[in-house]
Amino acid sequence: MVEIFTIAFTEFKLLASRVVERAPENDRKPIVNILENIMELKTITDTLLTGDADVLESKVKAALDGGTSAKEILNGALIPGMDIVGERMESGEMFIPEVLMSAQAMAASVEILKPLLADGDIVSAGKVAIGTVQGDLHDIGKNLVSMMLESAGFDVIDLGVDVAPEKFVDAVANDGANFICLSALLTTTMDTMRRTINIIEEKGLKAKVKVLVGGAPVNQSFADEIGADGYAADAGSASKLAKTMIN
Repeated sequence: MVEIFTIAFTEFKLLASRVVERAPENDRKPIVNILENIMELKTITDTLLTGDADVLESKVKAALDGGTSAKEILNGALIPGMDIVGERMESGEMFIPEVLMSAQAMAASVEILKPLLADGDIVSAGKVAIGTVQGDLHDIGKNLVSMMLESAGFDVIDLGVDVAPEKFVDAVANDGANFICLSALLTTTMDTMRRTINIIEEKGLKAKVKVLVGGAPVNQSFADEIGADGYAADAGSASKLAKTMIN
């Protein structure tokens, strides 16, 4: 998809330049303005992919100073950019350190945009409660998934590590989470995922929430076995899967 996007954008630029050349002189300026705006958003996306937070922030501020709205920058450049990051992580084109840099750059730029966004400009994709299950203290993978979900527009409740099943239940019953993400790196804690899902079912909450599982020892077969709604092998696929489910 990333390659298709690049080819399509190149073809668009060629087509747009021809339109400008053939348009009456009085009609050229609006077309040029639209093209420049699209190019500006594309540049922001490209910078996000490099993970350079300082350069990204400067480009976001320059776009704002030039009259581009915060909503347009968020929805037209930053969120699509993180979609590309997720795809590249899935395909092995980007690795965890690079993904973290892009996610952190995204977060810093969103902080610039937040005061300028109206209430209706940010529409939550859903509320996610995420945590490493009880008995497991690993958090790198969980933190990365959390950042990718936030970048995709989800409200994330990070429950931390060593999270008891009851805390996940509380997140659904009391905080309105419609997604639960369970992480485990130790094979000895995998069964806690099963226990968490069982307790959610016992409390009559299973119909209200989708449960996603992931971590080094987890696979699709295990997810099916314990009754999870989905399995993700990495942060990029977790974000993509959650967006697919919410839609």
